[in-house]
Amino acid sequence: MPVSDYFAGSYVEARDKFLASARSAGARIISYPHPDRRGLAEEELAIDVAILGPVEAEIALLMISGTHGVEGFCGSGCQVGYLTDRLYEALPAGVKSILVHALNPHGFAWRRRVNEGNVDLNRNFQDFSKPLPDSSAYEELHDILVPEEWEGPIRERSDAALMHYIQSRGQAVFQAAVSGGQYTRPTGLFFGGVRDRWSNRTLRRILLETLVAVKRIAVLDLHTGLGPTGYGEPIYVGSEDDGFHRAQKWYGCEVTSTNKGTSVSAAVTGSLPGVFRDFPGVEVTFVALEFGTRPIMEVLAALRADHWLHAVENRQTELRDQIRSKMREAFFVDDPAWKAAVYVRTAELALHAGRALTAG
Repeated sequence: MPVSDYFAGSYVEARDKFLASARSAGARIISYPHPDRRGLAEEELAIDVAILGPVEAEIALLMISGTHGVEGFCGSGCQVGYLTDRLYEALPAGVKSILVHALNPHGFAWRRRVNEGNVDLNRNFQDFSKPLPDSSAYEELHDILVPEEWEGPIRERSDAALMHYIQSRGQAVFQAAVSGGQYTRPTGLFFGGVRDRWSNRTLRRILLETLVAVKRIAVLDLHTGLGPTGYGEPIYVGSEDDGFHRAQKWYGCEVTSTNKGTSVSAAVTGSLPGVFRDFPGVEVTFVALEFGTRPIMEVLAALRADHWLHAVENRQTELRDQIRSKMREAFFVDDPAWKAAVYVRTAELALHAGRALTAG
């Protein structure tokens, strides 16, 4: 099968391909249907999990797709390739593969980065019993990021204000203010929510059920939207120097760190590694593999349009289909060369992780 065929044009097709390849591989499959949401064609939405390797394995490779819904077009294809090409057979004996498909199935199906509650799941893994992070930097920008109108003078003034902010304070300050995570604007970009969401709780359940005996785990969380087109930047997500050095030892000097400010991504709050607070005795090496798609301001424009569209419930506009298409284009490059690049890169890191886990 050509690599390009691993990738799908819709959530339904992606799910079908993942489940078919998992069955062909002889994986144990567990599905977690969404309790109250459906897809574009009223299809079931679910987080599907494929597990290969010893049930009681002490070492595991965890690969996650679709944390940011629409980014699942890329991650799902890479997971299908991993199963179809039987890459798990190249891992040392005793390594368990756990593939979590479409962590945010609603966003995947509806071509949104956020979930059904407009929540960015990678900002939702907070301890909500404690005060939430300060959102004042984002507050300064919200009204121009999500203007009242998407076309005409109001949009033009908003774009000009954004450019002035970037020119006066710099791209890095702007990116941190916008994408670091905010907890005050439910209709805004990168909203982390005010409570843990269904996908968050379901991932905790999945890990409790699959990591029973696991002592060491490598995580590859597949993302798109930042960096040079087709390049996959391995980003260590965590504050521990030991973990960062371990990730560099495994994957090479290309590994960057949000905590150290070397990554294409800004440091974010409430990111997915927070789920491993439930597993204090497990050694976790968490890497977000970020694939570049299009220029950052083009990606931002797609996000802003999507949030404008959904800021008003059932907004009446002729721009709906265009905005949905632009979201897919912003986070997935429908080109054979790009698909081959992201799949090969994912396979490379998966194999490195499996071998490194057993080498110590």
